[in-house]
Amino acid sequence: MNPEAVLWDLDGTIIDSEPYWLLSEQRLVEEFGGTWSETDGFALIGAGLTNAAEHLQQCGVDMPVDTIVQRMVDEVDEMNARQIPWRPGALELIRSIHDAGIPQVIVTMSYRSTANFVADDVGLFAGVVCGEDVTHSKPHPEPYVMGAALVGVDASECVALEDSVPGSASAVAAGAVTIALPLHVPLPESKYYTIWHTMVGRDVSHIREVFAKARA
Repeated sequence: MNPEAVLWDLDGTIIDSEPYWLLSEQRLVEEFGGTWSETDGFALIGAGLTNAAEHLQQCGVDMPVDTIVQRMVDEVDEMNARQIPWRPGALELIRSIHDAGIPQVIVTMSYRSTANFVADDVGLFAGVVCGEDVTHSKPHPEPYVMGAALVGVDASECVALEDSVPGSASAVAAGAVTIALPLHVPLPESKYYTIWHTMVGRDVSHIREVFAKARA
């Protein structure tokens, strides 16, 4: 049984860019005399950039939210341009899904410059939903509802892949069959999603299997 589309989170799912965001956050906080740890950074995984910027303000970063966000986006884009940190198995899985004729959409709370850079490099995505496109960030269902709509389907007929608690909650709330791919932050076992600890060796047959089981 084929899903109508596959919806991909970006940061932490297709690419392991969280260390890039952590470095940018750390630079900002330290610039204003504070300290920033991995624990601080990982606590923001899956949050919208505006939410992250507001948290950085609370940690002493004396800059407007929009300025903080643009600074981080520019720095992460620069690091991605030097080397895109693909998660193992992600590109192979994307290509297998594409070869099966199933459309794929990136659904990310990152800015369009970041998402488009990765999408253009891969060249196999039918569309992109970014943080600028939505009124409500993950964990609200809006991003995944919008991602499915880009290819003319309902989210309930899609498989979503996510690495974070907010992202998985967004996909589940939208009605998508959700595969959780924990990376830097553990995800609890749940009846609402299937956990994969790696994409290595996975192909479209595994996507179909998860979708068919959820819809049986």
